[in-house]
Parts: sequence; C-alpha cells; structure tokens
Amino acid sequence: MSTLEPGRRVTVEVPATSANLGPGFDCFGLALSWREQVELTVTDGGFGVDVTGEGADAVPRDESHLILRSTLRGLADLGHAVPGLRLRCHGTIPHGRGLGSSSAAIVAGLLAASGLVHGVREETATSRRWTLQHAAAIEGHPDNVAAAVHGGFVLAWTGPEGVEVAVSPVHPDVAATVFVPSTPVATKAARGLLPPAVPHRDAARNAGRAALLVHALAVDPGHLLAGTADWLHQDQRRPAMPDSWTLMHHLRGLGHAAVISGAGPTVLVLGRPAELAGLEARPLGFRRVPLTVGAGASVTAVQG
Repeated sequence: MSTLEPGRRVTVEVPATSANLGPGFDCFGLALSWREQVELTVTDGGFGVDVTGEGADAVPRDESHLILRSTLRGLADLGHAVPGLRLRCHGTIPHGRGLGSSSAAIVAGLLAASGLVHGVREETATSRRWTLQHAAAIEGHPDNVAAAVHGGFVLAWTGPEGVEVAVSPVHPDVAATVFVPSTPVATKAARGLLPPAVPHRDAARNAGRAALLVHALAVDPGHLLAGTADWLHQDQRRPAMPDSWTLMHHLRGLGHAAVISGAGPTVLVLGRPAELAGLEARPLGFRRVPLTVGAGASVTAVQG
C-alpha cells in the first residue's frame, strides 16, 4: 500500500437527490440541480473537519465524519493510505429532510478518494460502478447514491453481481420544486412506520404507476400526476410528518405531481416550469426551492 504525499488536494461536487418519487420505493432516484462542494487535503498527520452551513453543529469533527470515512474506505480499496486528511465544505443540503444528504456525503468521499489517486478524469462505466458499489454498501440502499453518481433519473436494483442501475431519459420540459420544512425526520423513524406486508391490490397499483412514471418523465409530462400516485409508503408515514403529508395532498388536489421526497419530510413537485411557477411562494413552515434535474457528482479539481 502506497502513501499519498501531504499537500495533495481534491475538490468534488455532489448533487442533492430525491428517491421514490411516489411509487418507485427504494428503486427510483432523481438528481437535482442543488449542488454542494467538498474539498479534501492530505495532511502530514491527523484528521480535521472544517464544516459550516447545514448540519455543521451536529456532525463529528474527526475521521468518523461520513465524508472522511467514505474517503478512507475508497483509498483502502485503491491500495493507498494517507498520513492525515482535512475536510472543508459549506453544507447546503439539509440533513434529515429526504434530499440525500448522507448519499451526497458518501459519494463525495468516494470520489475524493478516486481523485486523490487518479486525478481529474472522465468518468467511465467502470469507475461509476466502483463508486456505486461502495456507496450502496455504506448507505444500505441504492436509490439516492445511484442518482448522485449517475445524475438524472435512475432505476436501481440489486442483482447477482451487486447493485445495478439504468439511467432513464428525462423530458426537457420536466422541472422540480421542493418545499423543505425546518424540522427533520430521521430515515430510520420513517422506515419504522412501514408495515411488513401490503395488500396485493396496492402492490399491483404501485407497479403500474411506477411504469407510467418512467413514461411520463421520458415522453409525456402530462402523466406525471397519475404516475406519481402511491399506496405503499407515503400515507403510512403521515404520523411522522403530518404537515408535509397535508401539503402533498393539497398540491395533488390542485393537479400538481407532489410526493414526499425520499423518507421525507421535504415535498417534491414535478412538472413543467410554467406549472411550477404557479405554486404557492412559501407555505407556512416550508422553504420553497425551484430546481431542475441535475447532473451526477464529479471531481472538479486536483492539486499537488
């Protein structure tokens, strides 16, 4: 195992992501144009974390930080060690809001490891697969990390050889808006509300709407409202996020394709820009952020 020299520095950009999109539970992921920049520098010893912004008061300041843990895991797999690392970033993606903050951290760390070893290079199917396999193993499920790695709209699943992903096209007219509440909800708590089994009728309806959503996103955004209908997880999570559930159903009643983003409590709305422009500017207790479909994570600079 070789050791990287102090002073080598890498900068990575990662997107916020949304998972499920209604019926695609633990399968569908969407990268958003909300991006965060992370910088890692090899030092001559020890680990340091300089973090401001979202989550800064809650994250660890040593090598147990999720970005550093992911970087060290990636470096070990690539056969490299470091005497120390310093992380610098300004957090913009809210924690515990269903916007893939942990997936962004994991992917950022793995890409930083790759950048420190290989420098800036064009991502290939092989390099993306390496990042995705490690990211999914750390995160525990593949939807958000697959979207963060590949960008756009993805369908992720686990096959005999690990996590697989298909990148599906998105119609150029599709945009997004998120309504972010001030209070987080832990993913574990949200998952704990889901029943161990669902009626066959509900599973069949969800399968049909998931297929329709793939078509709506790629070909006909006019079907987004119908395509985002869900019977498996959103109503079941109402007790953990009643205000988000109410906002989602209010918007759907007005004809907007609104869903709970990931495990919540952010509400994601998909539609054409003109449709989204007519949304309420700021429902009480929520911050509105207009977005588009985003690109995948990337190494933007390597120095030293």
